[in-house]
Amino acid sequence: MHKYIKLIAILFFGYFQTAVSQEKNKDSIGTETVTVVKAYKPTISDAFKIKSSPVINDSIVLKKKNISYNIFSVPVASTFTPEKGQASKVEKTPPPVLFNSYASLGFGTYDNALAEFYTSRSINRDERLDIGLMHHSARGDVDRVALNNAFYDTKLTGAYSKRDRDMDWGANVELQHQLYNWYGLPIGIYTDEQIADIDAKQNYFNAEVSGHLSIDDGYFERGEVLIRRFWDATNSAENRAMLKGAAEIPIGDENIAIKTKLDYLGGDFKNADVKNIDNSPAINYGFFQIGIGPSIEILRDDLTLNLGVNLVYGMDIENSDSNFYIYPDITASYRLVDDTVIAYGGIQGELIQNSFHDFVEENSFVSPTLTIQPTDQKYNAYAGIKGQLLPNLSYNVKASYKTENRKPLFKWNPLNEFRDDEKGYYYRNSFEVFYDDLKTIGIFGELNFNIKKEFTLGVNGEAFSYTTETDDPAWNLPKLKGSLFADYHFLDNWFLGATLFYVGERTDLATDAVQNVQPSEFPSEIITLNSYFDANAQLGYKFNTQLSAFVKANNIVGNSYQRWANYPVQGFQVLLGATYKFDF
Repeated sequence: MHKYIKLIAILFFGYFQTAVSQEKNKDSIGTETVTVVKAYKPTISDAFKIKSSPVINDSIVLKKKNISYNIFSVPVASTFTPEKGQASKVEKTPPPVLFNSYASLGFGTYDNALAEFYTSRSINRDERLDIGLMHHSARGDVDRVALNNAFYDTKLTGAYSKRDRDMDWGANVELQHQLYNWYGLPIGIYTDEQIADIDAKQNYFNAEVSGHLSIDDGYFERGEVLIRRFWDATNSAENRAMLKGAAEIPIGDENIAIKTKLDYLGGDFKNADVKNIDNSPAINYGFFQIGIGPSIEILRDDLTLNLGVNLVYGMDIENSDSNFYIYPDITASYRLVDDTVIAYGGIQGELIQNSFHDFVEENSFVSPTLTIQPTDQKYNAYAGIKGQLLPNLSYNVKASYKTENRKPLFKWNPLNEFRDDEKGYYYRNSFEVFYDDLKTIGIFGELNFNIKKEFTLGVNGEAFSYTTETDDPAWNLPKLKGSLFADYHFLDNWFLGATLFYVGERTDLATDAVQNVQPSEFPSEIITLNSYFDANAQLGYKFNTQLSAFVKANNIVGNSYQRWANYPVQGFQVLLGATYKFDF
């Protein structure tokens, strides 16, 4: 009864409260602010634990049985006696003894003389000064030529460098004097009196200053500057000033590289082209280039890709002419099989600034009557593979296709007996520079093998196919070239080196100057220069860390081949010398 009364009461009050709430909600709906007086602090109650272990009530209980063990030892006879091990010793290689200076002197056949001196001194921890002196000369007669063939080459160099925390910079000075003779005149063409009146001696002088600046942190990476003065004994002179810069700007995950170049070249020849009957007019030239080459480097796993363009504005100052050139600058490499097979390729182009200085470096017997022009190398496309077949064997194979406008080719100057210049270079014993548009297909391959530092062997070969705009041969360019070099150190103190060269056949043109006739109509004949093989070797012995002696043998085959037409080289040559290292 009491239960029913309680239930009725609960239902009544619940209904009353609901009615009041509904009535209140009908009247107004508002917001209330609840203020928490005390933060809630929960507690964790103890887990329920069994206070007593259950009692097993089983009619079958297995009892543990005690087991005792006894060991029955039986002696066994043994004849084995272990040896005491010893730790293997690591052979320590003593650090090499270094010296900051050396001097070398040698003398040989054909009155050959060789002298070298070099020193590198630390001014302090960050600064260094290097000085070098080199001299090479020969005065012996070469067979089958009528003129004196003596030559010598002397060069003095100095370099200062400084390394700071975030950059390094340096300056270089070079002075050089070279003496050569236009001796390419065979015996029997002129009398002894006429030969005595020919002054075939030529002197070249070079003075240049260069410098560089490299910065580790920053957008600007490297800058280079060159100022050069080059002149000869016939009052020919040439000036060159060049400024290069390289910067790198990171954009996202890639780097944008920018290369810039300013290049000025100017000079004059006091003598006229040898094809002219009279020694006039003089030859003047001047060129200026402004170049910029932006590129982006993309690195993706085994792929390295450089996409760029080379923009050049070239000016011919003497003729008041200018042109704008756009060249591709794209290179790529991809690792097909780790370092074993790496495919690479590219297509690049540039405006090459030819100069009197560079022509003399390649052919010392050019006449001081050259025509200087830049070479428009439209593109040089190549593709190949390279890698390591073995840890000590590497290879490189490449095919290329090149297109060049105004490619300089060395060609015989004509025989011009109407000239009476002070120097005797017009007896068909000097060379001019002939420009032609040239397309070249080339194949190149090389192998390099080395065993630690004791033995190194390398061999390479090249084959070319030429197509000229004039349909003339590519004068003095070989279709085949090859070389082999080896270095071997044995018995601690001995060292041996060898180099072998092969150059294929070349062609040249023999012409005679005729009055009142255009040079293109001069009587001419194409001649072929035979291929040649040259072998050189060097053997040396080290008495101690400072003193060593050497013997050099050049042109071992003894073949008096012609590198240039009517210019036979010296035969078999031997040179003995010694080198001494010291601290200065």
